[in-house]
Amino acid sequence: MVGIGNPGPDYDGTRHNVGADVIHLLASRFGVGLRKGKERALVAEVRTGGRYLVLAFPQTYVNLSGESVARLVRRYGVEGDPSRLVVVHDELDLPTGRIRVKEGGGTAGHNGLESIRSHLKTGAFIRVRLGIGRPPGRQAGADYVLKRPGKGERIELDVAVEEGADAVLSILAHGVGEAMNRFNGQKPS
Repeated sequence: MVGIGNPGPDYDGTRHNVGADVIHLLASRFGVGLRKGKERALVAEVRTGGRYLVLAFPQTYVNLSGESVARLVRRYGVEGDPSRLVVVHDELDLPTGRIRVKEGGGTAGHNGLESIRSHLKTGAFIRVRLGIGRPPGRQAGADYVLKRPGKGERIELDVAVEEGADAVLSILAHGVGEAMNRFNGQKPS
């Protein structure tokens, strides 16, 4: 389970870091800390329900996420089966707070997904997409994703992070199909 975002306090709480926020929340739920790993990521290993789960937050910045993810899939032996990789990320094409689970597909211009796809030579991994909405007016997408949202939007994103963590656990426990059925029909809370 990889949550992409940018490392460092300058990016904490930004829209671009909602994927990383999900990983931090899951680590907290399991009572583990993320530690610096050799894969250029913060990593925690967890056993839950008889399954082995690796939580990771690449420290390579979003646009270079693939460098870390490629190392992680090699280290944990999932490079031959991209369906065992779940990437949690922000999504401009979804309204703020909306969650979608997706198997494979394109990148919709998301540089982090593009980097992962390029390094893995496949886009067949699972995604948990957390909607952050489109920037208002003519604001550039890059400026928008790197800013912290206002109070009302922050509340919506915090709920989305909770639901994103639930979606990850649903994928782990029941498979991607059931997670898609459960989360893709939801309206924002």
